[in-house]
Amino acid sequence: MDYIRFGATGLKTSRLCMGTMGIGSSAWKGWVLDADKSVPILKAALDAGITFYDMADWYSTGVNEEVVAGTLTKLTHRDNLVLATKAFYPMSADANDQGLSRKHLFRSIDRSLQRMGTDYVDLYIVHAFDPDTPIEETMCALNDIVRSGKARYIGASTMYAWQFAKMNAVAEKNGWTRFVNMQCQYSLLYREEEREMMPYCQSEGIAVTTFSPLARGYLVGGGSAARKEFDPFLDFFGDEIDREIAARVVNLAKQRGLSPSQVAQAWVLSTGNSTVPIFGADHPDQVRDAIAALSISFSAEERAYLEEPYRPRDMINDYNPVRRPRALSVASAAAAPAAPKA
Repeated sequence: MDYIRFGATGLKTSRLCMGTMGIGSSAWKGWVLDADKSVPILKAALDAGITFYDMADWYSTGVNEEVVAGTLTKLTHRDNLVLATKAFYPMSADANDQGLSRKHLFRSIDRSLQRMGTDYVDLYIVHAFDPDTPIEETMCALNDIVRSGKARYIGASTMYAWQFAKMNAVAEKNGWTRFVNMQCQYSLLYREEEREMMPYCQSEGIAVTTFSPLARGYLVGGGSAARKEFDPFLDFFGDEIDREIAARVVNLAKQRGLSPSQVAQAWVLSTGNSTVPIFGADHPDQVRDAIAALSISFSAEERAYLEEPYRPRDMINDYNPVRRPRALSVASAAAAPAAPKA
């Protein structure tokens, strides 16, 4: 495993980060693994040299943090790990138990640390933009959390580039801690962050972590039955162009003797747009798949073959899971042409 500098910071992380939304409690969502099935996966990742793990208080309503951090800190020293967690989504029916207010962020970091059994997180991430809280309030609270020693760095996730840039500008204006990380969705089926977010982060030295390289499982068969039942965002994908791209991933994988998962993850790595790709796993073999993708390269012809059908599409931020997405352009995708010869 290679270890890289995390953006413009001095922090070093493994080249891959393990996303852990699927670890915690099946009572939360049917496709989530309970603790007994999670331990072998976490151990496989740690044994492979992966030091960076992404959590959130919302995942399994806190059980995620308990299982992931509790397991990892039994297997290695806390300081050998780079642990990230997030806050924003409702944790109860309490009107103040959500969002990015000072009250909620202070409460959230304390509860997360208690569940994780540690006195600090390496990266504290706001899970989304909060239009109901002044940016100054959020950024001041995050600065105080860093100053208190409860978080080493801060990041953000799933928002528009202008929102992210404005939040950092407020922090800079007031001499507060700035975001050093943007976590966003990125795959062969969703490339909208290439327009503004990724260029902004590159110009500012901000590390980009990308999640869902398999497009929530669509690129490897549409996701499991349990994932389809409990993840309405899978409906974001599935039009004829998405089917075309997925077919090309399968075709190229067959020709190269790889799995579709390896092809999809290798593409994310090959773009140079993701500082640290985040992968998920529900079996130790999927950890090995992600690591194998690190050594896969594509010819220019293979990259063009995978990328050619893509078209601009709705932003995930605009997506309402009760309706289907609207493509901004439509291309015929009756059948995938043969993959280019390796």
